Amino acid sequence: MRYKCLVVDHDDTIVNSTATIHFPSFMLYMKEKRPEIRMTLDEYFALNFDPGVVALFRDICGLSEEEFKEEEAFWAAYTAQHIPEAYPGIKEILWEFKKQGGIICVDSHSFSKYIRRDYEHNGLPEPDLIYGWDLEPEKRKPAPWTLFEIEKKFGLKPEEMLVLDDLKPGYDMAKDAGVPFAAAGWANDVPQIETFMRKNCDLYFKTVQEFGEYLLG
Repeated sequence: MRYKCLVVDHDDTIVNSTATIHFPSFMLYMKEKRPEIRMTLDEYFALNFDPGVVALFRDICGLSEEEFKEEEAFWAAYTAQHIPEAYPGIKEILWEFKKQGGIICVDSHSFSKYIRRDYEHNGLPEPDLIYGWDLEPEKRKPAPWTLFEIEKKFGLKPEEMLVLDDLKPGYDMAKDAGVPFAAAGWANDVPQIETFMRKNCDLYFKTVQEFGEYLLG
């Protein structure tokens, strides 16, 4: 095996959720609270990439701390009613990786309970660890805290792990921890995201199939 542990993002890496859940939820909330905010899906992807979701809501959309918590509750309620589908082929890759003795950890900005729900709904193997939005803010990615915890728990070296993520916070987290990083490029076709990822990341995969061939080949 190339790696002993796969640390995967959830949204737009394992499941197709921004286009089907997070962006529609965002636009519904903004229609009510900030009707002047107009944004396309690609623009939303780009801003989630950099500067990230927190800065998007606070600095770009101008939400107060109270409104930010309100939006979070709105998003959680919307997410509770909508289950995203896994990308075709990802289930088989994860099951084969587990079959070969691999460790699968999830590091995501989604809530842990919805990650578990999505894995069960899509027939994905149960992760060995899940780190979600439930974490204290200072421990969430891009902070490298979760990677250090995974290393300690499973006795791993940084080079024995691979982070798979579609956004810059995941890249920043992996870089700060000295862990190899693979960019998942199958969720969108935003040029600035692809350009950055191809230039800076250890690995870039445009399709799920390409990733599977590398990981299991």
